[in-house]
Amino acid sequence: MNCIFSKHAIEQAGIRNIPESLIKEVVENPERIIDYDECLMIYQSIIRLEKPYLLRVFINTCKEPYVIITVYKTSKIDKYHESQI
Repeated sequence: MNCIFSKHAIEQAGIRNIPESLIKEVVENPERIIDYDECLMIYQSIIRLEKPYLLRVFINTCKEPYVIITVYKTSKIDKYHESQI
């Protein structure tokens, strides 16, 4: 998928210690895509670091190329993800 990182997404990935390569991997091979609204899609996958996390990538699909708006990881997998670990 052709997409770029917003300044905010780059900052948040740095603050949250999420490597760009991991974000790109989730965007290319998400376990789930949530069609949030007309211009916002959420790509997410379970990742394993020191423990399992759900990595969520928010993408503006009304821009060309698509823009990664923000990204975060959460340990509250069941809250946002249907599959089991």
